[in-house]
Amino acid sequence: MTSKEVKKNPFKSTENKKGGEQFLILHNDDIHSFDYVIDALIDVCKHDFVQATQCTIITHYKGSCDVRKGNFDNLKPLKDALTNLELKATIN
Repeated sequence: MTSKEVKKNPFKSTENKKGGEQFLILHNDDIHSFDYVIDALIDVCKHDFVQATQCTIITHYKGSCDVRKGNFDNLKPLKDALTNLELKATIN
């Protein structure tokens, strides 16, 4: 990666995807209520009520929101828990 690329996107990781810092992304759907998603974020991601509400609103209006940052091994169980609750989540 060149220094020019780093300046364009300073958050782009040069580390191996599995070993570097990544984001758990929650994606919007038209199925679940705000309350359901807020409760899921509180239970799974250990957000407080305000943080869970903010993430839910961002997800609704922007289409997705990063709800947790960390390495892949820590994010995978959270992603699996959210998808088990029928929410769409990915790790990037």
